[in-house]
Amino acid sequence: MKKTLQLESISKWLPTASKPIIISGPCSAETEDQMVTTAKQLAATGKVHALRAGIWKPRTRPGQYEGAGEEGLKWLVQAKKETGLPVTTEVANAAHVDACLKAGVDILWIGARTTVNPFSVQEIADALKGVDIPVMVKNPINPDLELWIGALERLNKAGLTKLAAIHRGFSSFEKGPFRNAPMWDMGIELKTRIPELDILCDPSHIAGNRELISFISQKALDLDMAGLMIEAHINPDAAWSDAKQQVTPANLAKIIDGLVVRTVSSDNKTFKDTLSILREQIDQLDDEIMSKMAARMKISEKIGQYKKENGVTILQVNRWEEIIQTRITLGKAMGLNPDFTTDLLKLIHQESIQIQTKVMNKVEERV
Repeated sequence: MKKTLQLESISKWLPTASKPIIISGPCSAETEDQMVTTAKQLAATGKVHALRAGIWKPRTRPGQYEGAGEEGLKWLVQAKKETGLPVTTEVANAAHVDACLKAGVDILWIGARTTVNPFSVQEIADALKGVDIPVMVKNPINPDLELWIGALERLNKAGLTKLAAIHRGFSSFEKGPFRNAPMWDMGIELKTRIPELDILCDPSHIAGNRELISFISQKALDLDMAGLMIEAHINPDAAWSDAKQQVTPANLAKIIDGLVVRTVSSDNKTFKDTLSILREQIDQLDDEIMSKMAARMKISEKIGQYKKENGVTILQVNRWEEIIQTRITLGKAMGLNPDFTTDLLKLIHQESIQIQTKVMNKVEERV
Protein backbone atom coordinates (compact mmCIF):
# COMPACT_ATOMS: atom_id res chain seq x y z
CA MET A 1 0.00 0.00 0.00
CA LYS A 2 1.36 3.41 -1.00
CA LYS A 3 2.21 5.95 1.68
CA THR A 4 1.62 9.66 1.18
CA LEU A 5 4.24 12.00 2.64
CA GLN A 6 4.64 15.73 2.11
CA LEU A 7 8.08 15.84 0.51
CA GLU A 8 10.30 18.26 -1.38
CA SER A 9 12.48 16.78 -4.11
CA ILE A 10 16.18 16.56 -3.35
CA SER A 11 16.76 18.59 -6.52
CA LYS A 12 15.27 21.59 -4.67
CA TRP A 13 17.35 21.42 -1.49
CA LEU A 14 20.54 20.01 -3.00
CA PRO A 15 20.51 21.40 -6.54
CA THR A 16 23.24 20.04 -8.81
CA ALA A 17 24.34 20.73 -12.34
CA SER A 18 25.03 17.05 -12.99
CA LYS A 19 23.59 13.68 -12.08
CA PRO A 20 23.90 11.59 -9.99
CA ILE A 21 24.13 13.51 -6.70
CA ILE A 22 27.43 12.71 -5.01
CA ILE A 23 28.00 13.11 -1.28
CA SER A 24 31.50 12.25 -0.15
CA GLY A 25 34.00 12.66 2.65
CA PRO A 26 35.77 10.62 5.32
CA CYS A 27 34.05 8.02 7.46
CA SER A 28 35.21 10.00 10.48
CA ALA A 29 36.50 13.53 10.98
CA GLU A 30 39.83 12.73 12.64
CA THR A 31 41.71 16.03 12.63
CA GLU A 32 41.08 19.47 11.17
CA ASP A 33 43.86 19.01 8.61
CA GLN A 34 42.54 15.61 7.51
CA MET A 35 38.99 16.94 7.18
CA VAL A 36 39.83 20.17 5.34
CA THR A 37 42.45 18.64 3.05
CA THR A 38 40.11 15.80 2.06
CA ALA A 39 37.33 18.32 1.42
CA LYS A 40 39.54 20.50 -0.78
CA GLN A 41 40.65 17.53 -2.87
CA LEU A 42 37.06 16.37 -3.26
CA ALA A 43 35.91 19.85 -4.28
CA ALA A 44 38.76 20.02 -6.81
CA THR A 45 37.35 17.01 -8.68
CA GLY A 46 34.25 19.06 -9.53
CA LYS A 47 32.14 15.92 -9.03
CA VAL A 48 31.04 16.24 -5.39
CA HIS A 49 27.89 18.13 -4.37
CA ALA A 50 28.08 17.83 -0.58
CA LEU A 51 30.66 16.85 2.04
CA ARG A 52 30.09 14.19 4.68
CA ALA A 53 31.94 13.13 7.82
CA GLY A 54 31.09 11.19 10.96
CA ILE A 55 31.43 13.31 14.10
CA TRP A 56 29.93 10.84 16.57
CA LYS A 57 30.67 7.22 15.66
CA PRO A 58 28.48 4.44 17.12
CA ARG A 59 30.97 1.57 17.36
CA THR A 60 29.99 -2.04 17.97
CA ARG A 61 32.56 -2.48 20.73
CA PRO A 62 34.27 0.02 23.07
CA GLY A 63 37.89 0.99 22.59
CA GLN A 64 37.53 1.94 18.92
CA TYR A 65 37.57 5.51 17.63
CA GLU A 66 34.19 6.99 18.49
CA GLY A 67 34.54 10.33 16.75
CA ALA A 68 35.84 13.78 17.57
CA GLY A 69 32.58 15.00 19.06
CA GLU A 70 31.56 18.66 18.92
CA GLU A 71 35.13 19.74 18.21
CA GLY A 72 34.84 17.91 14.88
CA LEU A 73 31.86 20.05 13.88
CA LYS A 74 34.22 23.05 13.74
CA TRP A 75 36.41 21.19 11.25
CA LEU A 76 33.41 20.21 9.15
CA VAL A 77 32.14 23.80 9.02
CA GLN A 78 35.67 25.01 8.19
CA ALA A 79 35.72 22.58 5.25
CA LYS A 80 32.42 24.11 4.15
CA LYS A 81 33.90 27.62 4.30
CA GLU A 82 36.95 26.65 2.26
CA THR A 83 35.12 24.69 -0.44
CA GLY A 84 31.68 26.31 -0.59
CA LEU A 85 30.08 22.85 -0.42
CA PRO A 86 27.22 22.06 2.00
CA VAL A 87 28.05 19.61 4.78
CA THR A 88 26.24 16.70 6.42
CA THR A 89 26.78 14.46 9.41
CA GLU A 90 25.02 11.76 11.42
CA VAL A 91 22.88 12.51 14.47
CA ALA A 92 21.63 9.96 16.97
CA ASN A 93 19.91 12.07 19.62
CA ALA A 94 18.58 15.54 20.46
CA ALA A 95 21.94 16.72 21.81
CA HIS A 96 23.60 15.92 18.47
CA VAL A 97 20.84 17.81 16.65
CA ASP A 98 21.26 20.87 18.86
CA ALA A 99 25.04 20.90 18.38
CA CYS A 100 24.74 20.59 14.58
CA LEU A 101 22.16 23.37 14.31
CA LYS A 102 24.32 25.70 16.39
CA ALA A 103 27.44 24.87 14.35
CA GLY A 104 25.72 25.48 10.98
CA VAL A 105 25.57 21.97 9.51
CA ASP A 106 23.43 22.00 6.35
CA ILE A 107 22.04 18.45 6.18
CA LEU A 108 21.60 15.76 8.82
CA TRP A 109 21.37 12.02 8.45
CA ILE A 110 20.05 9.33 10.77
CA GLY A 111 22.16 6.19 10.85
CA ALA A 112 21.08 2.56 10.62
CA ARG A 113 21.61 1.92 14.32
CA THR A 114 19.29 4.81 15.16
CA THR A 115 16.59 4.14 12.55
CA VAL A 116 16.00 0.78 14.21
CA ASN A 117 14.91 2.53 17.43
CA PRO A 118 11.61 4.49 17.21
CA PHE A 119 12.32 6.17 20.58
CA SER A 120 15.55 7.69 19.23
CA VAL A 121 13.95 8.72 15.94
CA GLN A 122 11.08 10.40 17.78
CA GLU A 123 13.57 12.25 20.00
CA ILE A 124 15.29 13.60 16.90
CA ALA A 125 11.97 14.48 15.27
CA ASP A 126 10.88 16.39 18.38
CA ALA A 127 14.19 18.27 18.46
CA LEU A 128 13.69 19.31 14.82
CA LYS A 129 10.12 20.62 15.09
CA GLY A 130 9.97 24.05 13.48
CA VAL A 131 13.40 23.63 11.87
CA ASP A 132 13.69 23.70 8.07
CA ILE A 133 16.64 21.38 7.47
CA PRO A 134 17.05 18.36 5.16
CA VAL A 135 17.29 14.95 6.84
CA MET A 136 18.37 11.70 5.20
CA VAL A 137 17.36 8.40 6.78
CA LYS A 138 19.46 5.27 6.39
CA ASN A 139 17.73 1.91 6.37
CA PRO A 140 17.65 0.07 9.72
CA ILE A 141 20.31 -2.56 10.33
CA ASN A 142 17.74 -5.34 10.03
CA PRO A 143 15.59 -5.68 6.89
CA ASP A 144 12.42 -4.11 8.30
CA LEU A 145 10.75 -1.83 5.76
CA GLU A 146 8.16 -0.63 8.28
CA LEU A 147 10.87 0.74 10.58
CA TRP A 148 12.42 2.61 7.65
CA ILE A 149 9.08 4.10 6.60
CA GLY A 150 8.15 4.75 10.22
CA ALA A 151 11.25 6.90 10.73
CA LEU A 152 10.40 8.97 7.66
CA GLU A 153 6.80 9.35 8.86
CA ARG A 154 7.90 10.55 12.32
CA LEU A 155 10.08 13.25 10.75
CA ASN A 156 7.37 14.24 8.29
CA LYS A 157 4.82 14.59 11.09
CA ALA A 158 7.27 16.91 12.85
CA GLY A 159 7.03 19.22 9.82
CA LEU A 160 10.16 18.12 7.96
CA THR A 161 9.57 17.87 4.21
CA LYS A 162 13.15 17.84 2.90
CA LEU A 163 13.62 14.14 3.36
CA ALA A 164 15.52 11.42 1.51
CA ALA A 165 16.39 7.79 2.20
CA ILE A 166 19.82 6.16 2.07
CA HIS A 167 20.11 2.48 1.16
CA ARG A 168 23.23 1.16 2.95
CA GLY A 169 22.46 -2.56 3.02
CA PHE A 170 21.42 -4.89 5.84
CA SER A 171 23.26 -6.96 8.41
CA SER A 172 23.20 -10.69 7.82
CA PHE A 173 24.52 -13.78 9.60
CA GLU A 174 25.47 -15.21 6.23
CA LYS A 175 28.93 -14.19 5.09
CA GLY A 176 28.92 -13.02 1.49
CA PRO A 177 31.06 -10.81 -0.72
CA PHE A 178 29.58 -7.65 0.84
CA ARG A 179 29.83 -6.14 4.31
CA ASN A 180 26.07 -5.60 4.29
CA ALA A 181 23.62 -7.54 2.12
CA PRO A 182 22.26 -5.12 -0.53
CA MET A 183 18.74 -6.60 -0.58
CA TRP A 184 17.89 -4.34 -3.51
CA ASP A 185 14.27 -5.43 -3.33
CA MET A 186 13.92 -3.45 -0.07
CA GLY A 187 14.89 -0.23 -1.83
CA ILE A 188 12.59 -1.03 -4.74
CA GLU A 189 9.68 -1.69 -2.36
CA LEU A 190 10.36 1.58 -0.50
CA LYS A 191 10.23 3.50 -3.79
CA THR A 192 7.05 1.65 -4.75
CA ARG A 193 5.43 2.54 -1.44
CA ILE A 194 6.60 6.20 -1.50
CA PRO A 195 7.16 7.13 -5.18
CA GLU A 196 7.93 10.78 -4.40
CA LEU A 197 10.81 9.84 -2.08
CA ASP A 198 14.38 10.25 -3.36
CA ILE A 199 16.69 7.36 -2.48
CA LEU A 200 20.48 7.50 -2.42
CA CYS A 201 22.83 4.54 -2.10
CA ASP A 202 25.78 4.13 0.26
CA PRO A 203 28.06 1.74 -1.67
CA SER A 204 30.82 2.07 0.94
CA HIS A 205 28.80 0.40 3.69
CA ILE A 206 27.29 -2.20 1.38
CA ALA A 207 30.73 -3.12 0.03
CA GLY A 208 33.00 -2.86 3.05
CA ASN A 209 35.69 -3.06 0.38
CA ARG A 210 36.73 -0.25 -1.96
CA GLU A 211 37.17 -2.70 -4.86
CA LEU A 212 33.39 -3.30 -5.00
CA ILE A 213 32.24 0.32 -4.78
CA SER A 214 32.14 0.89 -8.54
CA PHE A 215 30.04 -2.24 -9.13
CA ILE A 216 27.53 -1.37 -6.40
CA SER A 217 27.32 2.27 -7.53
CA GLN A 218 26.41 1.24 -11.07
CA LYS A 219 23.79 -1.18 -9.78
CA ALA A 220 22.24 1.61 -7.68
CA LEU A 221 22.06 3.98 -10.64
CA ASP A 222 20.54 1.27 -12.81
CA LEU A 223 17.81 1.00 -10.17
CA ASP A 224 17.13 4.73 -10.62
CA MET A 225 18.59 5.88 -7.29
CA ALA A 226 19.12 9.63 -7.12
CA GLY A 227 22.69 9.63 -5.92
CA LEU A 228 25.55 8.07 -3.99
CA MET A 229 27.20 8.60 -0.62
CA ILE A 230 30.79 7.37 -0.93
CA GLU A 231 33.43 7.59 1.77
CA ALA A 232 36.71 9.26 0.75
CA HIS A 233 39.89 9.97 2.71
CA ILE A 234 43.27 11.53 1.82
CA ASN A 235 44.98 8.37 3.12
CA PRO A 236 42.37 5.58 3.33
CA ASP A 237 44.70 2.86 4.62
CA ALA A 238 45.58 5.04 7.62
CA ALA A 239 41.95 5.94 8.42
CA TRP A 240 40.89 5.59 12.05
CA SER A 241 37.66 3.83 11.08
CA ASP A 242 36.46 1.70 8.16
CA ALA A 243 39.75 1.99 6.29
CA LYS A 244 39.03 -0.77 3.75
CA GLN A 245 35.90 0.86 2.34
CA GLN A 246 37.27 4.37 1.80
CA VAL A 247 38.84 5.70 -1.42
CA THR A 248 41.05 8.66 -2.24
CA PRO A 249 39.42 11.72 -3.82
CA ALA A 250 41.26 10.92 -7.06
CA ASN A 251 39.90 7.37 -7.12
CA LEU A 252 36.44 8.68 -6.34
CA ALA A 253 36.63 10.83 -9.48
CA LYS A 254 37.63 7.75 -11.52
CA ILE A 255 34.71 5.75 -10.12
CA ILE A 256 32.25 8.50 -11.01
CA ASP A 257 33.72 8.93 -14.50
CA GLY A 258 33.24 5.21 -15.10
CA LEU A 259 29.55 5.18 -14.22
CA VAL A 260 26.90 5.01 -16.92
CA VAL A 261 23.94 7.25 -16.11
CA ARG A 262 20.79 6.03 -17.83
CA THR A 263 17.45 7.76 -18.19
CA VAL A 264 14.15 6.49 -16.83
CA SER A 265 12.57 6.55 -20.28
CA SER A 266 13.26 7.45 -23.90
CA ASP A 267 11.45 9.65 -26.41
CA ASN A 268 12.50 7.33 -29.22
CA LYS A 269 9.29 6.01 -30.85
CA THR A 270 10.82 2.68 -31.90
CA PHE A 271 12.01 2.12 -28.33
CA LYS A 272 8.56 2.88 -26.91
CA ASP A 273 6.77 0.66 -29.44
CA THR A 274 9.13 -2.27 -28.88
CA LEU A 275 8.96 -1.89 -25.10
CA SER A 276 5.18 -1.80 -25.25
CA ILE A 277 5.08 -5.08 -27.19
CA LEU A 278 7.51 -6.76 -24.78
CA ARG A 279 5.52 -5.55 -21.78
CA GLU A 280 2.32 -6.97 -23.27
CA GLN A 281 4.06 -10.32 -23.54
CA ILE A 282 5.14 -10.04 -19.90
CA ASP A 283 1.57 -9.19 -18.85
CA GLN A 284 0.18 -12.23 -20.68
CA LEU A 285 2.77 -14.52 -19.11
CA ASP A 286 2.09 -13.07 -15.64
CA ASP A 287 -1.62 -13.76 -16.12
CA GLU A 288 -0.80 -17.35 -16.99
CA ILE A 289 1.57 -17.70 -14.02
CA MET A 290 -1.05 -16.36 -11.59
CA SER A 291 -3.68 -18.68 -13.03
CA LYS A 292 -1.36 -21.69 -12.74
CA MET A 293 -0.36 -20.69 -9.21
CA ALA A 294 -4.01 -20.45 -8.11
CA ALA A 295 -4.66 -23.90 -9.60
CA ARG A 296 -1.61 -25.28 -7.78
CA MET A 297 -2.86 -23.93 -4.43
CA LYS A 298 -6.27 -25.51 -5.03
CA ILE A 299 -4.51 -28.86 -5.37
CA SER A 300 -2.56 -28.15 -2.16
CA GLU A 301 -5.90 -27.63 -0.44
CA LYS A 302 -7.13 -31.01 -1.69
CA ILE A 303 -3.89 -32.63 -0.53
CA GLY A 304 -4.37 -31.09 2.92
CA GLN A 305 -7.88 -32.52 3.14
CA TYR A 306 -6.69 -35.96 2.04
CA LYS A 307 -3.87 -35.91 4.62
CA LYS A 308 -6.34 -34.89 7.32
CA GLU A 309 -8.68 -37.75 6.48
CA ASN A 310 -5.81 -40.22 6.62
CA GLY A 311 -4.05 -38.82 9.72
CA VAL A 312 -0.89 -37.82 7.83
CA THR A 313 1.38 -34.90 8.79
CA ILE A 314 1.52 -31.77 6.65
CA LEU A 315 5.29 -31.72 6.20
CA GLN A 316 6.73 -34.46 4.02
CA VAL A 317 10.50 -33.88 4.07
CA ASN A 318 11.32 -36.45 1.39
CA ARG A 319 8.76 -34.95 -0.98
CA TRP A 320 10.09 -31.42 -0.34
CA GLU A 321 13.69 -32.52 -1.03
CA GLU A 322 12.53 -34.18 -4.24
CA ILE A 323 10.80 -30.97 -5.39
CA ILE A 324 13.89 -28.87 -4.66
CA GLN A 325 16.26 -31.18 -6.53
CA THR A 326 14.10 -31.80 -9.60
CA ARG A 327 12.91 -28.20 -10.02
CA ILE A 328 16.37 -26.67 -9.63
CA THR A 329 17.72 -29.10 -12.24
CA LEU A 330 14.84 -28.24 -14.55
CA GLY A 331 15.28 -24.53 -13.93
CA LYS A 332 18.98 -24.74 -14.71
CA ALA A 333 18.23 -26.45 -18.00
CA MET A 334 15.87 -23.57 -18.82
CA GLY A 335 18.45 -20.92 -17.95
CA LEU A 336 17.05 -19.94 -14.53
CA ASN A 337 19.35 -18.93 -11.69
CA PRO A 338 19.35 -21.72 -9.02
CA ASP A 339 19.11 -19.14 -6.21
CA PHE A 340 16.02 -17.62 -7.83
CA THR A 341 14.44 -21.06 -8.28
CA THR A 342 15.16 -21.98 -4.66
CA ASP A 343 13.69 -18.74 -3.29
CA LEU A 344 10.59 -19.10 -5.48
CA LEU A 345 10.05 -22.70 -4.40
CA LYS A 346 10.40 -21.74 -0.73
CA LEU A 347 7.67 -19.11 -1.10
CA ILE A 348 5.35 -21.55 -2.90
CA HIS A 349 6.03 -24.25 -0.30
CA GLN A 350 5.38 -21.83 2.56
CA GLU A 351 2.00 -20.85 1.09
CA SER A 352 1.14 -24.50 0.48
CA ILE A 353 1.95 -25.29 4.13
CA GLN A 354 -0.28 -22.43 5.30
CA ILE A 355 -3.18 -23.63 3.14
CA GLN A 356 -2.85 -27.22 4.40
CA THR A 357 -2.60 -25.97 8.00
CA LYS A 358 -5.94 -24.16 7.62
CA VAL A 359 -7.50 -27.32 6.22
CA MET A 360 -6.09 -29.42 9.07
CA ASN A 361 -7.37 -27.03 11.75
CA LYS A 362 -10.77 -26.43 10.21
CA VAL A 363 -13.57 -27.62 12.44
CA GLU A 364 -16.14 -29.54 10.43
CA GLU A 365 -19.73 -28.41 10.91
CA ARG A 366 -22.00 -31.07 12.33
CA VAL A 367 -25.43 -31.57 10.77
